[in-house]
Amino acid sequence: FVPVKTAEQQAALMLTGIRDGLIARRTQLSNAIRGYAAEFGLIAAKGAEKIEPLLARIAQDENLPELARELFVVQGREYARLGTELKEIEARLLAWHRANALSRRLAQIPSIGPIIATRMVMKTSDPAAFRSGRHFAAWLGLTPKDHSTGGKTRLGKITRAGDEDLCRLLVVGATAVIQQARHGRGHLWGWLVALLKRKPPKLAAVALANKVARIAWKLMVTGQRYDAARMNAMPIAAA
Repeated sequence: FVPVKTAEQQAALMLTGIRDGLIARRTQLSNAIRGYAAEFGLIAAKGAEKIEPLLARIAQDENLPELARELFVVQGREYARLGTELKEIEARLLAWHRANALSRRLAQIPSIGPIIATRMVMKTSDPAAFRSGRHFAAWLGLTPKDHSTGGKTRLGKITRAGDEDLCRLLVVGATAVIQQARHGRGHLWGWLVALLKRKPPKLAAVALANKVARIAWKLMVTGQRYDAARMNAMPIAAA
């Protein structure tokens, strides 16, 4: 059982919820702008940074109907407003992270940044309520389904139980670490280097996310700081 969140934690979680909502609305609007522009033969590459240049091209294209240009201006203003609000929310979220000692310690773990660290602190009222890091990882949903029977251990796919949002972020962070490592950058655990040689990157990312969750629980319970040498970290070049 997990203790009920405090009013302060719930208020802090509003920051992450509003951020997610703004990102979703901005993504929806950018897709709409791309779609409408494509109908007039104006194509832009993927990426949020491509929207403003696309809107500038549209504003200078005199072949477009006047009504279309006016409506693109309306969409452009809305897109800019969402971007401004998103920057303000992210600034407040970063300030919360910097003011919280535990969040700063968690961000020292590879694959965990301010976004994951703040959410983990906000959502974990009492880390000691979990008997082990394994229980904490299971609470997040980073464990496979158990289909064991007749004394035989059979593990299936990762369950959808637990905190789906935090679980997704941990896997995304782990994937980023693995992608950097595959290009010869960053550091990896020795066991993960060996795992990447015989398993697909997606499976390795989930395994790394599970490991990171356990490490995070350990730091939250003991008050220790992340120690790369102790956690069996090693340069990817030496693998």
